[in-house]
Order: sequence, then C-alpha cells, then structure tokens
Amino acid sequence: MYFLKRLLTWWNSQTLGTQIFTARKGIKVGEDDQGNIYYQTADAKKRWVIYNGEMEASRVSPDWHGWLHFTWDEPPTKAPLKHKAWEKPHQENLTGTRAAYAPAGSLRQAVPAQRADYEAWQPE
Repeated sequence: MYFLKRLLTWWNSQTLGTQIFTARKGIKVGEDDQGNIYYQTADAKKRWVIYNGEMEASRVSPDWHGWLHFTWDEPPTKAPLKHKAWEKPHQENLTGTRAAYAPAGSLRQAVPAQRADYEAWQPE
C-alpha cells in the first residue's frame, strides 16, 4: 500500500520519479530545522526540497525560500541571514482549521459583534 501511495500521489513525501531524479542528479545542499532536505543539480540550474512529513509550502523558511527561487546564490548553510528580533517563529497555515483568523462580526465567532454603524433596511 505504501508503495502505491508513493507511486501515485505527490502529497505523500516525494513521488517515485522525484526520488529517482534526486538519486541520480541531486546533490544535497542542506537541511533545515524541520528536517526538510534541499538539493540542487551539479550545474546548479535546478533546486528543490524534499519535505519531512506533510508537503506544505509554508514550511520552507524565508532563508531557504530565497535560495530555492534563486534570489541569492549561497544556501543558508554557507551564508545564513541575520534575523531581526521582531520576526516570529514559523506557524503552519491555519486556513480551514478552527484556529484560522475570523474577524470581528464573522459568523464563525462565538458571539458575533453588534454593529452600531449599520441599520438593516426595512421595507415600508
């Protein structure tokens, strides 16, 4: 069953094709704190990430995102970025969960806010 998942789906780690390509042409560049592994080809024309667990693009840190998209040439393992004190640690994408943001007045709030700036129209 595990083999079929790997063969037919892309969201369960890497596909078989990606695994073969990585084994043949991939050069490991580094690993982040979440266990994601980053690769590139020998000529550095292709870069990719193999996720550790769920494939969620927001799990790629800004350091590695810049390297993956050729914003800078050196990977964070060789030239780490200086982080500012106000930067928050990574939080997964909460869209579609109970913890997702719901603004005031949203029907998802336990007690929807009363609006004083709006009066419903009533026909005569």
